[in-house]
Amino acid sequence: MAKTKAKPKSRKARSRSPKPQLQYIPWNSIALEDLNPLLQRQFVVGQNIMLARVLLKKGCVVPEHSHHNEQITYILDGALKFWIDGKEIVVHAGEVLTIPPHMPHKAEALEDTVDLDVFNPPRADWIDKTDAYLRGTK
Repeated sequence: MAKTKAKPKSRKARSRSPKPQLQYIPWNSIALEDLNPLLQRQFVVGQNIMLARVLLKKGCVVPEHSHHNEQITYILDGALKFWIDGKEIVVHAGEVLTIPPHMPHKAEALEDTVDLDVFNPPRADWIDKTDAYLRGTK
């Protein structure tokens, strides 16, 4: 009995995820999502990364939470006070904070603030709107 060689699967058959797509998205084309009276956001999701633009009114508190996503926060305008890793850290406009996966953190807007948050991988709880910790009154 002769052995027959199996045909190699085509590249298309092996790939389960769709081909990454180039995206050009002006922020003003994304509706602001109102999470509570002091917190709004917009986000763009790539294949393995998410960029969020977060608008916090002075006094807005993001309750303590943690996630498996690595996070980089860049403050465009204003200032956020973080409670993280046993420290209080104030991050001002033009400054960056990196937050490792699974590290509990809390933040408060010391003034009206605009920040950019980068997450890897993208935040599934934000995409599917199961982020109840952000959807309160303050």
